[in-house]
Formats: sequence, C-alpha cells, structure tokens
Amino acid sequence: MCNRKNKNTIVSMISTAYQDTLDYLYEKLPMFSRIGKAAIKPDLTNTLKLCAALGNPQAKFRSVHIAGTNGKGSTSHALAAIMQHAGYKTGLYTSPHLIDFRERIRISGEMVSREWVIDFVAAHKDLIEEIKPSFFEITVAMAFSAFAEQQVDIAIIETGLGGRLDSTNVITPLLSVITNISYDHKDLLGNTLAEIAGEKAGIIKPHVPVVVGEQHEETERIFFEHSLHKQSPLYYAQSLWGMVRISQDSRYQYFKAINNARREMMSLKTDLTGNYQQHNIKTVLTAAELLSHQGYDLPISGSLAALANVKGATGLLGRWDWLQADPPVICDVAHNEAGMKEIVEQFAQIPAENKHIVLGFVKDKDIQHILEIMPKAVFYYFCNAHIERALPAAELKATAARYGLNGDAHASVSDAITAAKTLMTRADALLITGSFFVAGEAIARYQARQAAI
Repeated sequence: MCNRKNKNTIVSMISTAYQDTLDYLYEKLPMFSRIGKAAIKPDLTNTLKLCAALGNPQAKFRSVHIAGTNGKGSTSHALAAIMQHAGYKTGLYTSPHLIDFRERIRISGEMVSREWVIDFVAAHKDLIEEIKPSFFEITVAMAFSAFAEQQVDIAIIETGLGGRLDSTNVITPLLSVITNISYDHKDLLGNTLAEIAGEKAGIIKPHVPVVVGEQHEETERIFFEHSLHKQSPLYYAQSLWGMVRISQDSRYQYFKAINNARREMMSLKTDLTGNYQQHNIKTVLTAAELLSHQGYDLPISGSLAALANVKGATGLLGRWDWLQADPPVICDVAHNEAGMKEIVEQFAQIPAENKHIVLGFVKDKDIQHILEIMPKAVFYYFCNAHIERALPAAELKATAARYGLNGDAHASVSDAITAAKTLMTRADALLITGSFFVAGEAIARYQARQAAI
C-alpha cells in the first residue's frame, strides 16, 4: 500500500511539473496556434542560434523533410510507420499536436516522456530567455535534440508552415517531399499557387532528390526550376503510382496499387480511411523506394504491410477518424478549401437519414470559399475551440447563414457535440471538422469517455 501511495505521489508530482513546463512554454513564447501571424519569425536566425547552442543536433541524424499544404502529417506518419516496420529507430516530428504536446516528438511511435520535456526546458531555460524563440522554434530544437540523443536511424521532419523560412529548414535531408499545393495561409505564403509553391520549394536542397506528390499546371514549372537550379532529381509520385480503390469500411481502405514503371499491381490495405489518402500513399511509396536506393532495406512487401497499421504504429489522429460507428461520428482536421472539399465529398457517401456537422475555425482563416462548398441540407453546430485564435461561434453562425448554412452556436466543442448527439438518431451521421483544435478537443472528449467506461 505504501509503495502504491509513493508511486501515485511521484506520478502526481511529474504531472504537475509537466503542466508547469507547458504553461511556461505556452505563456512565455509566441505561439502561432494562440496568436497567429504575430508568432512567426521571418527568418531562421533563432533556430540556428538554438541549434548551435545545443551542439547542432540536426547534423547528427539522417532525415526526410516533408512540406505541403495538405497531407504532410499523414505522409510523415505513414513514412515513419514504414521505417519502423523495417526495424529502423525512427524519429517523427509533426505539428500541431491535438491533445498532448508530446505528440510532436516521437521515437519509433512513442512520445518522448514528460520527464524529458521537463528536464530539457529546465536545463535550457537561460538559453530560452536569452534567444527568446517562438514556441515553434524551441519545439523544433527540442525534437532535434531528442533525435540526436536517441541516435535515431532516420527522422521524418514535417514543416510547420511553408518551407523556405520554416524553422525545420535547417536540415540537409536524404530526401525532400512536397505533398501538394493549394490555397492556405495566403497572408504568409502568397496569393497564387505559384507563390505558395515557391515557399514550399524552399526545402529543396542541392543534389537532394525531391518527391512531389501531386502535379498542377500552375506549380509544375516552379518545382522543375527549383530542382534544376539545385541539381536535385525530381520525381512525381502521381506519375509513378496508380491507385484503384476496391472497397472500404470504417477501419480500412483496400486498393490495388500499380507501379507504373515496373507494370506491377499489388494489393494494399491501409487504416488511413480518408479518400484523400490515396494521394498521400503514392507519395509515401515513392519516398520509400527512393530511400531504399540510399541504403535502407525497404522491400515493397514491408511497406505495404506497414500501411495497414499507420495509426497504431505512430499515433496518428484526426484524419477521417471514426470516433463512433453507431451512429457514425467522424472527425477530421480539414481546415482549408481543398481539404474540406475532400471530406465533404466523402461525408456525402455516408448513408444516413439526417446529417449533422460540428464546425469551428480559427479567426484568421479565409472561410468564404470553404463555406461556399459546405452542404446545405445539413444541420450545423457552430462552435469555437478553447484557444485565443478561435473564431467566435456566434460570428461563424452569422457568416455561415449568408451561405445558406443553418444551425446553432455553441460555447464549446463539447457543447456542440452534446447538442448534436441529443438530436441524432441511430440512422444519422455526424462530422466534426474545421480546425486541428476542434478535432483535438473532440477526440479528447471521446477518449475521456472511453477511459471512464
């Protein structure tokens, strides 16, 4: 009994210290998820200073660098799952987190410990006070330090925003990956697809192969010119792989994958259930094949097997997640026009008597084009996540009404879900979407309820 009491006391102390550490990072440092554009530093100076002070950990491991408007999180997790399945110690850095800060830094699928986060911040608080980095800059430095300390065989590094000036862009990877280009963060990245592509193409390094997931007339020239200037071999995943979906259910999608170069067709099963994932899978398979040319043992059979358990192996959340099957409750982090278009089309395929959508955005998001494509024969539960940047639910409701979208405003994501479930029958379906923060609070709510059962 005494040992159990002591153990509980230690756990409580660690939990308190961890929360205090996060409070320090959240409150002390400019954080994009909290204040938006003002948190963005316009160059790599702080990241380079942090890395230098930490012994340049980014130079002590091999990496893959992944950018793109949509799909970079799924692509990062899927490629990490392939590397892990092949037996490689794999670092994974992604952002933002949905529930726990440590989701950002994983090693072979496991989040770094709370104690590690506490110790890192405590050991480097003077450095943080001196350099005054943004929240994102320090988390990048933390990830690089963790991967160097753990001597990972490879690290999959996802950009936060853009590419050229993104804090992660101090690495020289084995491979650069750009998933796709569409409109998002135009105030930071540009008003045209070509301008946005130019920012993403900033991750291309001299002589380092680059994979582009999806081809587009407006962006193809940008990637060609950047790769030509850097003498970097350029590969288009869309040309190298074909995907034909055979069937799908709430847990898996089943495809026939066609390697166009070898004229080979193989069966593929994946727990990435969003329709849009077929584009990401082409990108991931291309990346894995190129890594196999650089000394990694990655047979296609292993890559296909790994894709069946991406979520389980890496902890991926919020990508067409079925939170409940009866009635269907589905959650997705879609937050721009291109991403929303994909999930709205997939939600239309879900059989249901009535459909409901819990919807919330951040206030600096250009939502006009998103609201234009949202279905009208649906009842909406407008909400705001528990962050400073959240667009107030009442304001969203008023704007949405101008586009023929009807519903009620709710003070929180949880309140919106409760209201939806009160009105739903077992013949209905619910979609929760609009931002990472709405998705994160929804998933946390369902996880807490499941844990209480």
